[in-house]
Amino acid sequence: MAGESLVASVDRSLQQREAALVMLKFYLERAQNRMKQQADRLRTDCEFQVGDLVYLKLQPYRQHLVQRRISHKLDPKWFGPFKVISKVGAVAYKLQLPDGSRIHPVFHVSQLKKHVGEAICSNDLPLVGPDGCICKEPVKILDRRIGKIGGRAVTEVLVEWTNSFPEDSTWEVLYQLQQQFPQFNP
Repeated sequence: MAGESLVASVDRSLQQREAALVMLKFYLERAQNRMKQQADRLRTDCEFQVGDLVYLKLQPYRQHLVQRRISHKLDPKWFGPFKVISKVGAVAYKLQLPDGSRIHPVFHVSQLKKHVGEAICSNDLPLVGPDGCICKEPVKILDRRIGKIGGRAVTEVLVEWTNSFPEDSTWEVLYQLQQQFPQFNP
């Protein structure tokens, strides 16, 4: 400690180190407070009551379509609404999911969004494959067209998918669709 040494230069050095340490702690604490304020601006303190309807956010990058997409921006992000059964811990809630869904029913509050209003626009929970990935099944073919891929003429079909709105239909190559879903007869 400063003032306890018999050599003056050592004493000065210890005093300078203590002053630098105090200053470093002050600036470090100030930076931590600034970072906390920035992080807290994006956080919302959400709480749901038992019986509330909430939407569930699933991971869109785990969905499988016939064609590989580079970006999943247009895939549905929120599913539901589902009823809150109970609160589990401080930030998790148990939801009443449909029978046969192979997803764990407890979710962190960051994956939930409160349903507002009277009208319920349902986007049902998607099917989960044996590998745990979300799969979509074709429902019906809405339209056909001839397109070119690699200089060859191919038949493309406008496919309506399960758990999707008709506006979310996609153009798929008929041959690839039949390979992926052999049980589907267009």
